[in-house]
Amino acid sequence: MALCDALRQAAAQATDQTNIHMVLIRARGAVFCAGADLKERQGMDEAAVRARRQNAFAAYAAIESIPKPVVAVVEGAAVGSGVEIAAACDFIVATPAASFRTPEVLWGTVGATQRLPRILGKRLAKDLMFTGRTLSAQEALLYGFVTRLIPADTLESALHEMTQRIVTAPAKSLALAKRCIDQGIEQSPQTALQIELQAIEENLAGADWRRQIETFV
Repeated sequence: MALCDALRQAAAQATDQTNIHMVLIRARGAVFCAGADLKERQGMDEAAVRARRQNAFAAYAAIESIPKPVVAVVEGAAVGSGVEIAAACDFIVATPAASFRTPEVLWGTVGATQRLPRILGKRLAKDLMFTGRTLSAQEALLYGFVTRLIPADTLESALHEMTQRIVTAPAKSLALAKRCIDQGIEQSPQTALQIELQAIEENLAGADWRRQIETFV
């Protein structure tokens, strides 16, 4: 519960503060996130369990709603809710030590059933969910869950280069591009195109695009 509250607060801060241009979600320690605290759940009645799950869903949604690039940096195991947190980010950068596992069914509960099928496809998501098997970093890269697999000894320099590229882009165009992708993927091609056209009009109403083009020239 404390982690869910902290994630929501951090997401609100990242959204509201104009001097924050992107977000890295990263663990302190060898494990990205071991998932729900099952000891915390002991002794809870149904209402308390339901409230805890709703709090977790709100935390994932808060991450997704940040109108700035959000990148998960996974250097170890991500289990259950840890997979949800990583999946809620715009993309995942990982080291070879990273791994992903969703054993909720084996624990007698339900979770992580919505984002994974959209990213990995229905069949692989079911394989992971029904068996609780671990998806290695290399497999996650192969299936598109991880977008960059970086050796641990070059991770910091790679992150620096990546973040420098992102933060030099106009914040408005980044936010609009993110909105177009996130909203458009759930729509028909025709509706998605209208979402992009609306974003283009919003972008043209500002001055960032002209300054950027002049700088390029």
